Amino acid sequence: MKISVFSLLFMMALVNPLFAQYWQQKVKYKMDVKMDVQTNVLEGKQQIEYTNNSPDTLKVLFYHLQWNAFQPNSMMDVRSRELGKKVVMGANDWDFRVTDRISKLKEDETGYQHIKTLKLNGKEQKIVEQETILKVVLDKPIAPKAKVLLEADFEARVPMQIRRSGRENAEGMKFSMAQWYPKLAEYDEKGWNTAPYIGREFYGVWGDFDVHITIDKNYIIAGTGYLQNANEIGYGYEGTGEKVTRPAGTTLTWKFTAPNVHDFAWAADPEFNHLRKTIREGLDIHVFYKISRPSLEKQYNTMSPRAKARYNNSVTQYIAEYENEWKTIIPKMEKGFPFIEKHFGKYPWKQFSFIQGGDGGMEYPMATLLKGAGDGVIFHELLHSWYPMIMSTNEVLYAWIDEGFASFAEERVDAYMKGDSSFPHADSYASYVRLARSEYEEPLMTQADHFNTKYGYTTSAYSKGCVFWEQLGYLIGKENQDKMFLELYKKYKFKHLDPQGIIRTAEEVSGMQLDWYRQFFVNTTRTINYGIDSLWQENNKIKIRLRNLGDIPMPIDLMLTFKDGSNHLAYIPQYLSFGSKPAENSIRRTVHEPWKWTHPTYVLEVEGNLVNLKKAEIDPSGRLADVDKQNNKLELNW
Repeated sequence: MKISVFSLLFMMALVNPLFAQYWQQKVKYKMDVKMDVQTNVLEGKQQIEYTNNSPDTLKVLFYHLQWNAFQPNSMMDVRSRELGKKVVMGANDWDFRVTDRISKLKEDETGYQHIKTLKLNGKEQKIVEQETILKVVLDKPIAPKAKVLLEADFEARVPMQIRRSGRENAEGMKFSMAQWYPKLAEYDEKGWNTAPYIGREFYGVWGDFDVHITIDKNYIIAGTGYLQNANEIGYGYEGTGEKVTRPAGTTLTWKFTAPNVHDFAWAADPEFNHLRKTIREGLDIHVFYKISRPSLEKQYNTMSPRAKARYNNSVTQYIAEYENEWKTIIPKMEKGFPFIEKHFGKYPWKQFSFIQGGDGGMEYPMATLLKGAGDGVIFHELLHSWYPMIMSTNEVLYAWIDEGFASFAEERVDAYMKGDSSFPHADSYASYVRLARSEYEEPLMTQADHFNTKYGYTTSAYSKGCVFWEQLGYLIGKENQDKMFLELYKKYKFKHLDPQGIIRTAEEVSGMQLDWYRQFFVNTTRTINYGIDSLWQENNKIKIRLRNLGDIPMPIDLMLTFKDGSNHLAYIPQYLSFGSKPAENSIRRTVHEPWKWTHPTYVLEVEGNLVNLKKAEIDPSGRLADVDKQNNKLELNW
């Protein structure tokens, strides 16, 4: 019998799971860098132990050099200015933090990153720099399962703070060191991630970091990683009662390690206040902030009269409330963390730092850079520790997974903190519906940098992404939704997660088929629109005709309220699910025949007398993203 190579490999995969198992690359970074606080130039030496766990032989490597974006006429600069030519909802569509600022940078205000030399196993390699991407043409391919040593000398200049990283931000913070080092690109089953740095976020290789930073000894550093020489450094890092003995000289070398992360960020300023507390066994919360009165006065002076009125038109009150936000982070974490870990999984590292810096709020492993510390932003950025820091997603391709989750979870946590039992996601749903009714919606699967408008990207990633997660709970039931998040944590902790992984996990938890939901809601811009068409009495049955006016099929919860105050929930499963969600509360419920997506109408019948019916309402929970709810409720005044 003659067997083809393909058939042989297929049969081997069936009997040997190693042929089909999940894989991901592995890195170990060692970096020794020196920051000159006068010239804002950083000199560094980098070693990367790189393990090729893929089944492929690698002939090239790619690095990200993201500070090269902060040069006039860069892709980030031109893209921002081009978006700014568009007017969306009455405003220029560019990122208000970037606008045309890069084009106006003076020479010494620009940023850059350059690898001077790069060696593989001691031999220098050919490198080709193309703005924010560096290509390494290997003289010897890296075989599957091989481990190699990459060594690089690099230099970088910190740009004026514009987007995420930089120096001298609006609140007077000196250095926001995000995306600051030559970062090896991720290679996965889709190949190399070579998306240039234009405006959106990132994707990284899992690994361990050992980072030494030498800087003027007056500067305090905060960021990713555990400080290994705390008793030489001090500044609040030292152990209780420990004596700090700093070495002689004008600089200090800070020694950090960070296990199981895919990035490393830090910030530095000589005037940082450092707050610290252990909020549970094995977890310290750190807070770093400064109060620069001139910078905060400048911010206050640019505020609208309405905004100033919230502070009784007093800049002093504004600054006091601003500082209080930072001082109250730790008690908020003490209350919020148990709720978060109960629902989404245990935070696996030993610390998390809230750091003043950057241009808004941006997440990194074990830390976030924040411009202000309001309740929404501190929890939003913390919740990114689950997606994409614990369960890593390719944010270039699937920005809606982590941004949508962080929005969804932030709103749930906010409701918990306030003791509010109302539907927490109403604003996200309303924002999505406005987008869906506009001309600017594009499929969620659009690559993040390729959205035609910033408005379309932002609302899709944050609001429609939030709706995706909450509406998934509508499909499988609240209890299954909670189980799904914990199962995702269990299955994908320190692994890469994609949309299919989410759907498969939801299917496993619920026993339903759900890929149709991904196909409709993620891959298209189709919308949901159900309505109550008519109702009548037939013998002893109340009959209600429902109509699908949209182009996404969904299951239906129809709540019937009677004059005696009783409720009856009629649940119509979606045929494509081949299953039903469990009852979510104690309200009397009947499960009806599934609604086939090919049928535009559905006639529901329940026992009862029509004259006793007071109200019929589709989706009283508010979780169905119906773009026109005017026909979802029928109130009867007999």
